Order: sequence, then structure tokens, then C-alpha cells
Amino acid sequence: MSIGFRLAEKAERLGRYAASLRAIVPDHSLIEVLDTARTHTQRSARDFSGDLDTSDALSLAANRLTADNPAKLLSLTPLIEQLETEARSAPSDQAIALKRLASAMRADGLGMGHVHFRVNAKQLHNGIRRRIDSADTLDLASKGALATLRRLLSEVQPLRTNFASLAIESSTAIRQFLAMAQILAHVDADTPIRMLIAECEQPSTILAALYFAKLFGIEDKVDVSPLFETESALEHGGRFLDSLCAENEYQNYARKRGRVCIQTGFSDAGRFVGQIPAGLAIERLQSRMAQAMAQNGLSDVAALIFNTHGESMGRGAHPGGFDDRLAWPLSPWARSRFAAGGINVEPEVSFQGGDGYLYFATPELALSTLTRIATSKQDDPDAAHDPFYSRTDLSLDFYRAIRTHQRQHLSSSTYSRAVTAFGLGLLNSTGSRVSRRQSDISAERDMSLRQIRAIPHNSILQQLGYPVNVIAGIGSAADGNFEELASLIKESARGRQLIRLARASNALASIKTVAAHGELFNSAYWASRPYRGTESHLSAACESLAEYLTKDDRTGVFRRLASRLRVDALKFHRLLDLIPDETPLAERETTRRTIGAAQSLRLALMQHIFLRAVSIPAFSRANDISRDDVLEMVFSLRIDDALAQLRRAFPTHFPQPEDFALEAPSDYPDGDNEGYAQIGRDFIDPIERAYSLMLRLTVSIANEFGAHG
Repeated sequence: MSIGFRLAEKAERLGRYAASLRAIVPDHSLIEVLDTARTHTQRSARDFSGDLDTSDALSLAANRLTADNPAKLLSLTPLIEQLETEARSAPSDQAIALKRLASAMRADGLGMGHVHFRVNAKQLHNGIRRRIDSADTLDLASKGALATLRRLLSEVQPLRTNFASLAIESSTAIRQFLAMAQILAHVDADTPIRMLIAECEQPSTILAALYFAKLFGIEDKVDVSPLFETESALEHGGRFLDSLCAENEYQNYARKRGRVCIQTGFSDAGRFVGQIPAGLAIERLQSRMAQAMAQNGLSDVAALIFNTHGESMGRGAHPGGFDDRLAWPLSPWARSRFAAGGINVEPEVSFQGGDGYLYFATPELALSTLTRIATSKQDDPDAAHDPFYSRTDLSLDFYRAIRTHQRQHLSSSTYSRAVTAFGLGLLNSTGSRVSRRQSDISAERDMSLRQIRAIPHNSILQQLGYPVNVIAGIGSAADGNFEELASLIKESARGRQLIRLARASNALASIKTVAAHGELFNSAYWASRPYRGTESHLSAACESLAEYLTKDDRTGVFRRLASRLRVDALKFHRLLDLIPDETPLAERETTRRTIGAAQSLRLALMQHIFLRAVSIPAFSRANDISRDDVLEMVFSLRIDDALAQLRRAFPTHFPQPEDFALEAPSDYPDGDNEGYAQIGRDFIDPIERAYSLMLRLTVSIANEFGAHG
């Protein structure tokens, strides 16, 4: 799959290069080279997009790709050199166009961008054990394992590989390296490949990756990059980098590649420690990286830091404009630490999620975005003197207190139950990975936050009305020291940036909305609703709901969470009152009211769904699914699953006698045989329509939070 995709990408890029060159010099000799290479690549892309399950099919596709062919363009270097040579003597406008095309070729290579592969540390450990510890008794974090890996790295001899090697390999990690080897040998020999290692917390993991890169002869084109995203990785990342940069084999590798690479992420980090503690922890890790490189004589190579964050402040995308957005994942202070060590920084940042697409939706918007990035001033000579970093008696305690508060929420059964109260039913299905790991119906009530991935977790908080992982804890951290902390923040550029993020998130938040979701499960509310006498047609349904919900815990859960949030918010607002609002927005109240209207409409639709669900006639248990199971699905907003069960219990279509070619006559059945059409019209279809409208309101609320897509 990855080979086929990479070939299709290469073919498209070759076509674009040819079109660009044709627009500059219509009869340029390189146009034919590019067109011929594109045709050859398209054929290979078709080969690898087909069914390759048989050895014969794979052999045919692989042999056509790997065979020597004049049209098999693997490097753009000769083309770039020719275009730049021609530009020196060309007219000004043509020279600029040729140089621009050559720059694009140099930047993107034979693809639409750089390639990233991802493995986790355990997969690498499983792969390397086959080489050093077949008995599975060696602790890979031990000094013995490190010594063994050093010896292997110093002695390893490259092995030739082919597509058969890739096809028969069972280890996930080794397959990744074999795939990279084939791409570099037969698709694009120039463009380096990033190997991202998740859950990487010990130097032996990196040495294992380097071993496989050397074993397959690609260490000069692969950037091995540990990912720091979990609380443990961020906490111990400094010591990890100290140890890694002290390894001779790693130093040799870094100098060969010309860079030390790491990746930091704001998704899981923001979920497990909160966005503000995550930002500060990542900043500290970057500082430790600068220190480790300088102390180990690696100032002669660059520091490549890839910061992943995505839509809205829930994933660390600062809403305060491009200067704030770019400075949040790599602060001026962190940059100053590298500058002090004489280390060149190669910053990378991702525009993930819907807002990533929005900023590049049209050529004009993309140009504007890139211009803002290019002109944004990120190096601040005064950053090193920011009092936020010198007054650690205040700032460090502030950070630790917020992190502790966030950790208490995460470990609280109240918070976990509230966030998972509706499962993932408040959200549309999005993303390249499933939003949660598998669980059965009986596990809904005890769903763990770790079963929900970071992006949907952030989305649920927004949909419930309060971005806990952005705001919560700030007020409690300031308790007892409001004036002194406010004074520090006012004097600190970094401190004010933190508050701008929190203030923007708070402007969209509503604790009343959190509490309102819990009232959906309040038995007393449903029991008292018919008292007004204006909804007699709903009396039976309200009574059924009131009786059913007497055993439900969610009202108490949401009330407890709302109370905890209110106490913290009171302190938060007391701190905000002492700090000037740097970005006052006249439309903030309008935005808040818009979100409130959308939330109110959705809560009304949820009430309608609940009432329709309990009004459905009882049905016999089928496939181990009872009526109560279906109601639990509805109350957890597993609407699609509930509708499927209801349609199975109340079918509307049956086989008809005329469907059969029988000669013997029959007078039965003698009814209209409509099945349960009325139940479908009165109950099942309205639930489906209401849920569809709910999801449209979900999109509206997400858009107001800046979480497009």
C-alpha cells in the first residue's frame, strides 16, 4: 500500500514539474524527461495498486519497478543543476521562474512532501531481540543491552534487500525499514525519510533503529526521531537526550545526517497533563535538548524539532494569531537556548485537522499563510531575560500546581464518567484512525479515558461546553498568591501568552452547559415535567424515563464535575481581573450566545430522542440484546447501533407470495402485511432525523471553537 501510494504521489509531482517547466520554456528538453518518467511511474503505481497477494503478482510488479530503465528517474539533482545553470544566463523573469522551480524540486523531491514512517518502541524492541536476545531475557534498558547494541552497530555490514524480503518479514518495525529501503532504491533516492518512534524513553531504542538503518544501508537518508508526548516521556526526556547525545555511535550518525531530530506532540500531552503544562514541559525538553547537544560536542549539527499540533487550542494551536501560533510550540526562550549553544534550529510544525486545510484552501490563502509564517519574528533577544524563567519560585510552582490539578481530573472517576457519558456519540466520525478502542455494550459505563484517543477527547470537552484540559487548574494554582503571580505575568511575554490562550478558551466555555448535560438523566426532572399539564401527550414517556433513570448515575456525576469546575473558575476569574485583556473582542458575547443557542437546540433534540426511545413498544430479546440494552445505547448516543437493533426488532419489509414462482394457489396471508411501518414512522425515523440534526449542531459548535473537521 505505501509503495503504491508513494509511486502515485511521484507520478503526480512529475506531472506538475513538467507543467511548470512547460509554462516557462514550452520546448525545454527536460519536459520530455519528466513526461517519460511520469509515464513509467504511473505504470508502476498501477502495478502496486492491484492485488499483490500472490507471489507471482508481486514478483511481476517488483521486477518492473526495479528493472533498469532510462525512464526510471530516481534523482532530481541533475535536473536542478541544469535549471540553475540556465537561470544564470536567462532573462530576469525567466531566471526567477527557473530558480523557483528548482527550489520546489529541491524542497519536495519526487513527491508531494517528505515521508514519515512511524513505529513504537515495543515494535523496535521485538525486532531487535531476534538479533541480540532470542531467549527474551535481556532488559533492553540495561547497560548490557547498550553495550551489545554498540558492538552490533560498530560491526554491522549492510545487507541487500528486495520486495521478497519485505513480503515475508513479519516484524512490523523491520518491515518499515525494508519499505524505506525499497523507496530509496527504486522511487526517490534523494528525499530523506523521517522514522518517528513513539513511546521512546531509552537510548537503546534509538540505537536499535540505527542498527536496522545501517543493516539495510539507508542510515544516510533516514532521520530517526523520538516522539515525546506522554507525561512520562516529557518528564524523563531530558535525561534520555543527555544519554543519547553521549553515545558515540549516535554522534557519528548525527554528523552524517547533519541533524539531531526529535518530535513533540500536543495531543496526548495536552490530554494527560493539560495544554499549558504540556507547552511548558515541551519547552523545557527543548531546552534540555540544546544543553545535551552543546555538552556533547554536537553544536556542529542542526536541531530539527518537529512540533505536531492541530486544530483549536485543545491541541495546542494558539488562537492569538500567527505569531502566537508559531511561538507556542517553539518559544523564543527555547530558541535562545539553542542560539546560546551555537546550534542551528530547523523548526517544523504541522497544520493538522480542519484548520490545517483551511489555511491552504486556495492559492491566495496559502500564499498569505506562508507569507505570515516567513515574516513572523520568532527570535527575541530579550527572551532569555523573561522573568517567567528567572522567577522559578513562582512560575515553576504555577506549572506544577496546574499539572497536579489536571492529573487529579484525569484520575477522577467523576471526570472520566462525565467525559465518557455519551461515549463518542456527540461527535462525527473523523480522522485516519478509529476514535476509540473496542469495547462491548456492558463496558460502556466503565469506559476508560485511555480508550478514547486524544483528538476525540478534546472534541468531547468542547461539545460538553468546557475545555477542561486548557482552563482547569489555573485558578487553583494562583490561589493564595494572586497579586504576585499576576504581577509576574504582566511583566512576562511568555506569561501573557499563556493567559491569552486560557482567556480565548474561557471565552467559549460554559459550566452551565456541562451541568445541563447531566440534567438529561435527572429522574426528578422527568417526573415533574408532566405537572405543568401542558404536555399531557408526553406524560407516559416522562414517567417511563423517570422510573428508568432512578438507577442512572450521570446526573450526580455532572453536578459534581460542574461544582469542581466552578470553584476553580471563580479563582481563575479573580486572577484574570488582575491582568489586562490584551485581545478584547467585541463579538465574544455574541459567539458565546451562538454556542449557547446551538447547545440548547441539541439538548432539546436529545430530550426528544430519549422520549421517543422509551415510547417504543417492548420487544422480545434477540441476539442477546434486550430493550434495556437498546435504551442504554440511546442514552450513550450509540444511535446507529440502537437503530440497527430496533429495525431488526420491528422490520417493515417481508418476503411476499409473489416473490415465489409456485403453481399451487394460496389465500394466505390475507392481511396487508405492512409489518411495523407505523413504529418506524412514529419512533425510529424521528430518532434518526433528530440525531442527524444533532451532529450538524456538533459541527457548528466545533467550528466556533476553531476545531474545523
